[in-house]
Amino acid sequence: MTSNETQISEEQYIKGLIELHGGLDRQGPGDIDFSKQMLSSVKRLLPENPRIADIGCGSGIGALMLAELFQAQIKAVDFSRDFLDQMMVSAKERGLESLIDPIECDMGALGWSEGSIDLLWSEGAAYNLTFEGALKAWRPFMSDGGIAVISELSYFSEPMPADVKEYWQNAYPAIATEVVNKARATASGFEVIDVQRLPSQAWWDNYYNPLISKMNEYKDQGNRAMDAVIRDTQQEIDFFEAHSDHYGYSFYLLKAV
Repeated sequence: MTSNETQISEEQYIKGLIELHGGLDRQGPGDIDFSKQMLSSVKRLLPENPRIADIGCGSGIGALMLAELFQAQIKAVDFSRDFLDQMMVSAKERGLESLIDPIECDMGALGWSEGSIDLLWSEGAAYNLTFEGALKAWRPFMSDGGIAVISELSYFSEPMPADVKEYWQNAYPAIATEVVNKARATASGFEVIDVQRLPSQAWWDNYYNPLISKMNEYKDQGNRAMDAVIRDTQQEIDFFEAHSDHYGYSFYLLKAV
């Protein structure tokens, strides 16, 4: 990810992206009440003491929720040590430190034992491997009948307006409709239990509005990498505001079969 105009390296850009999102509760859209409601619908399908992983945990809002709900050990995976450190500070404050196992690694190369996970949670992170790539990479870790809850950026309508399609073909070419993603899940060894769309208001309340406040703090400080990150982020926010009826995050509730 580079900028020809300012000659920002990918490393500088990613560093700016992590810094902008640092300290925030969320590194992507989500909602705790929405998440708990989804988990309540699949909890009966899990063993009494489930083995749980949160892949792409960011600063840990999902991992901490899982630890509190299940009082079980959570494998919390992220590529950013900064986010993992922030998670462990929060875990200690909430008395959950002993339940969180922070793992800094590539989510596509976990190397876990087959059948070692009963509940796999991944919120806003599968796109790093593509949805299909994530399903194929993580399916071997699932126990028989294990549950995966994975969110993925998805098209909500067809035909898609031309400007929306053009935007996402440039930003994330692997984006697809929910129908296509359900077929991908089935082909990857999962039964689709349900698909639920994250309400658009959750994007604003829990992610974009806090992010906008952070962006205002970092504007016009002469940091070219941060300026590039802020510019791209603002474009993303503006586009969502105009087109949220056509795309958003869908949560795919899946059972390993």
